[in-house]
Amino acid sequence: MNEIASDAASSPSSTALHQIVIVGGGAGGLELATRLGDKLGKRGRSAITLIDKTRSHVWKPKLHEIAAGSMDIGEHEVDFLAQSHWHHFRYRIGEMIGLDRERREVEVAAFVDEEGEQVTPRRKFRYDTLVIAVGSQSNDFGTPGVDAHAMKLECLADARRFNQRLVNACIRAHAQPGPVQPHQLQVAIIGAGATGVELSAELHRTVRQVVAYGLDRIDPDKDIRLNLIEAADRVLPALPERLSKATEGLLRKLGVVVHTKAKVAEVLPEGVRLADGRIIAAELVVWAAGVKAPEVLKDLAGLESNRINQLLVGPTLQTTRDENIFAFGDCAACPWPERGGTVPPRAQAAHQQAMHLVTQIRRRLAGKPLLAYRYRDFGSLVSLGEFSTVGNMMGALVGGSLMIEGTFARLMYQSLYKMHELALHGASKVVLETLARMITRRTEPRVKLH
Repeated sequence: MNEIASDAASSPSSTALHQIVIVGGGAGGLELATRLGDKLGKRGRSAITLIDKTRSHVWKPKLHEIAAGSMDIGEHEVDFLAQSHWHHFRYRIGEMIGLDRERREVEVAAFVDEEGEQVTPRRKFRYDTLVIAVGSQSNDFGTPGVDAHAMKLECLADARRFNQRLVNACIRAHAQPGPVQPHQLQVAIIGAGATGVELSAELHRTVRQVVAYGLDRIDPDKDIRLNLIEAADRVLPALPERLSKATEGLLRKLGVVVHTKAKVAEVLPEGVRLADGRIIAAELVVWAAGVKAPEVLKDLAGLESNRINQLLVGPTLQTTRDENIFAFGDCAACPWPERGGTVPPRAQAAHQQAMHLVTQIRRRLAGKPLLAYRYRDFGSLVSLGEFSTVGNMMGALVGGSLMIEGTFARLMYQSLYKMHELALHGASKVVLETLARMITRRTEPRVKLH
């Protein structure tokens, strides 16, 4: 059995401080670590440690743009080590694989690099306050062939891999001596939620621009086909029907083949087999249907979880069976009393909960009672690239529900990302970097071939 190293999550000089360990460097986890580092770590009031299995962060709603090749990763990627240095917290690489609630220790797996070399051993991190923010992953519902033949967009590496395979498919089709085969340059996207719809719209544009870079043997209108597959009776089933119909109309106008009421029975090496027996040929298959929390949360040290592995939390965002452990974001089932359910897994919810937890943890350190979190629903927005943005705004902001499309909706969508950037970098840096992007975007290629 491999020896497990112990890590107090801080330097010897700060081991007496209250140890705050945050597991997960997604949007919410990184925002929380940054804010706590600025408010508590900088002043020596506590030691904050962020644990994540990757080295850098990209806002998850941006992954479809990276996959399509329409976003420069370098402009939006946040290096955890650099962020921790500038914002007074510590970053440790590794994936949580266990938890000892009695000893208050998080067990982290050894980190092995791309060449198979071990970088760090298995370690344990002591905590006084633990925050779990490991996000969510795709739920394939046990569909045969998904693991072997489909790609998922769960992290930066997935998005890069899809983009490389897409570009390689175009180059292969251009260079081969024979004609394009029926499955070649065909893409099947399973799931017409926000990710599937946004990826379809981005791919329509970027694939044509890739071909325009000199792959003249490929006819985009004839050879390339995008299939969007949805088991429900309409795309974007979580949004109002009017917006769903408007989105589907735009996708069909772009040439995306939309299959609704189409349940996938199996993913094949060269396509998808539907429950009714139809075969949709495809060289690239993307699974973008359903979400669940990571498997590690299922029965984690006796913490209460639901059928999709989310940890159950109370109004204070503390887990139901341990007041020293908080959970938030996609991996937590947080009560939403106004709707009689749980808070939806959205980026805006993770942002709100991260900001709430900054206050919660400061109150906890001061010995004050914790406050109940209340979700403020500002609606949903879906970007269709340069073609349009659709969504609905809800809540006190508009006094009810307002359906929005076009330029205003696009500005609102962009503002969500700006809020994330502001939480990580502050106003001055965000303004300067935004101006720099606007200037360089006029001279750089529109499509990135990663």
